[in-house]
Amino acid sequence: MKGMVGKMEERKTIYDYLAQVLMIFGFTMIILNLFCYLFGEDAKEYSTMFALGREGIKTDTMMQYLMASAFTVLFRFLFFTDMVIQNWRVVTRTICMIVSEILMITVFVLVFGWFPVDMWQSWGLFLVCFGLCFAASVTVTITKERVENRKMEAALKKLKEQKKTE
Repeated sequence: MKGMVGKMEERKTIYDYLAQVLMIFGFTMIILNLFCYLFGEDAKEYSTMFALGREGIKTDTMMQYLMASAFTVLFRFLFFTDMVIQNWRVVTRTICMIVSEILMITVFVLVFGWFPVDMWQSWGLFLVCFGLCFAASVTVTITKERVENRKMEAALKKLKEQKKTE
């Protein structure tokens, strides 16, 4: 996690943030389409997300997910850059990010009827899916960081060897 702090200090442009929004949106659309295919017919009476059953996702729902993706990137900006919050540990930032995500999704569930509020099974499945996606995200981030660190170490070693020969 030490490398994440270094990453937080990189200057990013609006295009970097838009790319993150679209990447998150694309990933959620893939997952949601898979869920539509697997569970859509059974779930269409319970959730606006599955209103079309196996046929796919309504435009309204896709726009809601695009908005949720933008909020996710906003939360990442707030909690993982030093531009807004300084001197917080990565653990504190991560906890705040998770809590913000869960609160945002809860608001979306209430406002857009993503799933029945009074069914504990829906909340349980949401938490399981959220946990799996979070674990996948952390795994990808750590793996990417390790690969980048190895490349940097190799480049540094090569640079040191060049200095010795000069």
